[in-house]
Amino acid sequence: MKLFDFFRRKKNIPEGLWTKCPSCKELLYTPDLKDNFWVCPECGYHFRIDAKTRVDITLDPENRKPLFGEIKPTDPLMFEDLKPYTKRLEEAKNKSKVDEAILFYKGEIYKRLVVVGVMDFNFIGGSMGSVVGERFFRACRYCAQKELPLIVFTASGGARMQESILSLMQMAKTSLAVGFLREKGIPYITVLTDPTMGGVSASFAFLGDIIVAEPGARIGFAGARVIEQTIKQKLPKGFQTAEFLLEKGLIDNVIHRKDLKNFLKDMVDMLFYKAKEWNLDRLNATP
Repeated sequence: MKLFDFFRRKKNIPEGLWTKCPSCKELLYTPDLKDNFWVCPECGYHFRIDAKTRVDITLDPENRKPLFGEIKPTDPLMFEDLKPYTKRLEEAKNKSKVDEAILFYKGEIYKRLVVVGVMDFNFIGGSMGSVVGERFFRACRYCAQKELPLIVFTASGGARMQESILSLMQMAKTSLAVGFLREKGIPYITVLTDPTMGGVSASFAFLGDIIVAEPGARIGFAGARVIEQTIKQKLPKGFQTAEFLLEKGLIDNVIHRKDLKNFLKDMVDMLFYKAKEWNLDRLNATP
């Protein structure tokens, strides 16, 4: 083969066919990586995935219904930094292919009816603004009314600065909303993915009845460098990783992505569907 022919063939290779693992630096065939739930087969690194991919690998393909999509972001403060907030929202929507940092779906996990919320870090860093808070609030109220388990996947850098106090108050609003589920005995499960930081970690992310995380996920409030500069001390190795939090008792488990769907099925069975059957059997057995 002539050198010219080699480079001409190289130009014909489709873009995105290969993906480099940021952890082990292995060059991975993208279709195989996709089939492996976007987890590196060499080192187990969990790639960040978008909201719609998360929905596809979590919910059964049938009977999915998006919820609360009618609630759209606005710009009540008419905020502008280097560019208007409305422009940032438009750019984020075009980049991420979603209309906000959280999506909710009603669907099934192995035929168990649930509501799933998925955050997308590609939309302004998964930041929590008034729409994220309102959609979460309505999801909790909806699940309490319909008696459906709620599962939320978190991925966020924190509160959305462009919405100022309107963003900050969502921490209280989302925390309050979880109370709807507690009052009705409806299970609420959170899955912390990389990264889960700031106001999201300090509110609804850590209020689940069951709190699990993906391997290697970075979870905390302030960043490690900010903490080190504040306390003037070196932080321990692995600080703010899912494994570190599990060791310290802050989360219940670290679950590989390929096992998450089965794990969630078992949890909604144990906390809700089988529990209802057990309670009914116990009532029927009462003399």
